[in-house]
Amino acid sequence: MKPDSPLLKILACPLDKGPLVLDEAGGALYNPRLRRSYPIVDGIPQLLPSSGVPAAADEPTVESARDV
Repeated sequence: MKPDSPLLKILACPLDKGPLVLDEAGGALYNPRLRRSYPIVDGIPQLLPSSGVPAAADEPTVESARDV
């Protein structure tokens, strides 16, 4: 998935329905509010609530996610 993909504007977290941030390095979509990552497998975001994993401590913070 590319950072300028129009799909990123409409994808939402399955838990809080808020926007997600693309984490290209980790190959995932990141929710900074809940600190959860959703993997992208073969170009398809896995957006089931059960597929989200708690983010590591080195994930972007809410402040840095807003700058993206």
